Amino acid sequence: MKDITTRPAVEILKLLREKKVSAVEVADEHIRVIEEFNPKLNAIVDFDPERVRAQARRAMQHQGALAGLPITVKSSISTAGYKCELGSDFYRGNVPKEDATVVARLREAGAVILGTTNAPELLMAYETDNLLYGRTSNPWNLEYSAGGSSGGEAAAISAGLSAGGLGSDSGGSVRQPAHATGICSLKSTPGRIPAAGHIPPCIGPFTTLGAIGPMARTIEDVTLLFRVLSGQDPTDPAGVPVSFRTPSIDDLKRLPIGYFEDDGIVPVTPETRTAVRDAVAVLRRAGFNLQPFRPATLEAAHKLWWTFFVQCGAMFDEAIIKGRYESLSPVFREFLGIANAEPPLSAEQLLFAWAESDLIRSKMLAEMERFPLWLCPVCSIPAFKHGERSWMVEGREVKYLDAMRYTQWFNTLGAPAAVVPVGSSPEGMPIGVQIAARPFEDEIALAVAGVIDREFGYRVPPILKRQPARR
Repeated sequence: MKDITTRPAVEILKLLREKKVSAVEVADEHIRVIEEFNPKLNAIVDFDPERVRAQARRAMQHQGALAGLPITVKSSISTAGYKCELGSDFYRGNVPKEDATVVARLREAGAVILGTTNAPELLMAYETDNLLYGRTSNPWNLEYSAGGSSGGEAAAISAGLSAGGLGSDSGGSVRQPAHATGICSLKSTPGRIPAAGHIPPCIGPFTTLGAIGPMARTIEDVTLLFRVLSGQDPTDPAGVPVSFRTPSIDDLKRLPIGYFEDDGIVPVTPETRTAVRDAVAVLRRAGFNLQPFRPATLEAAHKLWWTFFVQCGAMFDEAIIKGRYESLSPVFREFLGIANAEPPLSAEQLLFAWAESDLIRSKMLAEMERFPLWLCPVCSIPAFKHGERSWMVEGREVKYLDAMRYTQWFNTLGAPAAVVPVGSSPEGMPIGVQIAARPFEDEIALAVAGVIDREFGYRVPPILKRQPARR
């Protein structure tokens, strides 16, 4: 059982199948780690050890692909019997009676649901903090944020509280926290993993922007979760009849990969550039074809993301919060301040933005005919300290949302993008890189990211190295 909570999920499952450990033993060890470290991290917000043990006992008779694997779920994904409150007083005490489609698939595969994880209020921040549960800290340094909006999920997986889990992503929300905490994740193509049961629902522009994505310590684990979770939901309007595929590495080596260290608008830290270069070098040594390339569509895609996520997102949220502004957390007030600094969208502006999104997506897809895969930073900066909102990068001030723009393009496109840890900052914080593919080619992004992951990969965060000696 030594260090089992930081092993890859596929290794834990192998031990379970070979009966070298039992599901109850694995659950007990995760419970021990949660009880020791969750008070410091504040990652899991609904946790009952006896409920976990009861599931583990049932999992010992299960034959599913995830039988006995301890999993966490972001508190915006409906999980029957668990608090799913989105870090908001407006959802205080919300306990769904039915599972989201993806949670039902986890249970059908035999996973043990440990609990639900913390998120910023209504998911509208890259820092996980709220008035219900407070802030989530980064296991690499408790003075730093674990990111958002899937920050609780990322912190739990990084610190070994969970073997893997589910986040959601409309603007980098599984990728930025993975980057910040040194784990892997995938923002899937909308429709590949059903979004039914997400709170709030992925509707309107969020049908394209939003996606539920697996998070874990290795790309192999992320791929396993994607395989289990993917598949058309006949009730999902965005659902697509695309089955899971396993691409050939030899075939992938024939695909040109375009890479860029920055977008020419917002600078990145020197260590971020180094991480991209190191990932490029690994792929080249493995026989892949990489060429420097900077897409011409990035700024237009970013502006559209801003219109739909920031402005339309604030309009959707207004229907929830109207008349109860005194209940809002500081991080959500901050989002509203950014959104309300813009003039209200007119019907004409929204109509033309909707039409323009198809034109820009078409241009991005045309660029991807030349380079079907793009390798680039996840963010302009590594993990940041709690409350920080601007940074000096290469002699220029980079503001909060601009630092995160490297994820947002792929939400506009509705494309899959995987994150894998590669480098580190001078402060020792992890730095990931991002591999994006064309829509519905999630497996291709994962396969290329897996090559990088096998060279670099997950490292145990410092919080676990300082644990006291066991008696």
